[in-house]
Amino acid sequence: MAQGKKTIKIKQIGSPIRRPESQKKILIGLGLGKMHRVVELEDTAEVRGAIKKLPHMVEVVEG
Repeated sequence: MAQGKKTIKIKQIGSPIRRPESQKKILIGLGLGKMHRVVELEDTAEVRGAIKKLPHMVEVVEG
């Protein structure tokens, strides 16, 4: 990530199996899709909003 930008680490803790298609698309948009995968993204309002839509499937690890 670029220097000076805040980042956030997100870990997938829930399975997308038997979930609505919209939730699966949000996971893919965050760069997740497999259990226990961790991604580091820029801390923006869009990313925070996606996390709030999936509180049962993702957790903030750091940031």
